[in-house]
Amino acid sequence: MPAVLTDFPPTRAAALERLEAFAPRAGRAYAEGRNTDPGPGRPTAVSRLSPYLRRRMITEREVVQAVLAHHDARAADKYLQEVLWRTYWKGWLEQRPCVWTRFLSERRRQMEGVDTRALRHAECGLTGIEGFDDWARELVETGYLHNHARMWFASIWIFTLRLPWALGADFFLRHLIDADPASNTLSWRWVAGLQTPGKTYLATRDNIARHTEGRFAPQGLAREAIALTEPPLAAPRALGEPPCPPTNDPSLLLVTEEDLHPDSLMVEAPPISSLLVVADPDLAWGDKARRFTRAAASDACVRIGAHFGRPAAIADRLDRETLAAAARSAGVRRIETAYAPIGPVADRLASLTADLAAEDIVLVQRRRDWDGRFWPHATRGFFGFKAEIPAVLAASGRT
Repeated sequence: MPAVLTDFPPTRAAALERLEAFAPRAGRAYAEGRNTDPGPGRPTAVSRLSPYLRRRMITEREVVQAVLAHHDARAADKYLQEVLWRTYWKGWLEQRPCVWTRFLSERRRQMEGVDTRALRHAECGLTGIEGFDDWARELVETGYLHNHARMWFASIWIFTLRLPWALGADFFLRHLIDADPASNTLSWRWVAGLQTPGKTYLATRDNIARHTEGRFAPQGLAREAIALTEPPLAAPRALGEPPCPPTNDPSLLLVTEEDLHPDSLMVEAPPISSLLVVADPDLAWGDKARRFTRAAASDACVRIGAHFGRPAAIADRLDRETLAAAARSAGVRRIETAYAPIGPVADRLASLTADLAAEDIVLVQRRRDWDGRFWPHATRGFFGFKAEIPAVLAASGRT
């Protein structure tokens, strides 16, 4: 079995087991140890739940509930913030889709002018920079990096090696099994001084030595981090609910890698007569993410089949032909799926909506209540968003 599937067993049961083991440590133990990266294979204070949250094999709400069963909100504040950062990034990007398209165009542009030898050395861990080279190899070999190591790595990439930021973000997307368009892109932008204009993150020798328990103390790092600049962004777009025409007619349930726990979402959906899980390899960046997603999709097939009382089919193409054929086979003209936030799956579903309409098939996306309640507050910086967290949690009845 590939190492990535050993480190992160791709099942909801494994995610729940990891959450159960971590939740009692989500208070003081997490707050005091969250910034320490002890290295691969060693005990860590962080939860290592990100691959599962990324695909919603478990949901943010489930994680928050599990943590609050052991701690009050104040004691678990640091970890709750970490969970909500994921929600914030998605909501922020959802209101500014131009940032995602700008990243894609920047990546293409930067690839044309980059020093390919320097880029290759950085990606292969051959720069001679202690720590950085180790993290590059760890990422490629395991598909995972501690969050603090991701920040150090991005800072050294941008300010010490002076490599293009979008190519660093792309390197992470191609190797992280938890690669997420919002969290990854916006975190790299934050380090570079683009996300919060003028505010950068500078990796230092002392900070790295302290939080790697002396494993690394790199020499020759940049002494200052001068923020990158960019043209002004377009105004945020208003968040509206995705169209969801009411019906009592049976529907096909489409499950994508964006949400592999649809049984917790479709409780008020029309009758589900057929189930289709799609893990399209073209919509994941790297081999490790593809392997994880495919195995997680197989797990979802079994789970949702048991939940809905009928077998689920699995496919490897999210395209017009696959969905139209599945709908015709089920004798339905409506396909229900979880809302896909900005990224490759969302782009594909957007194009398929019109394609399927031409075949008299309606594709409906359902947004989770969690997103609908939190995303509208992701209008500015995180700390304004953070101030709304207690009220939103209380309003949702899930405190």
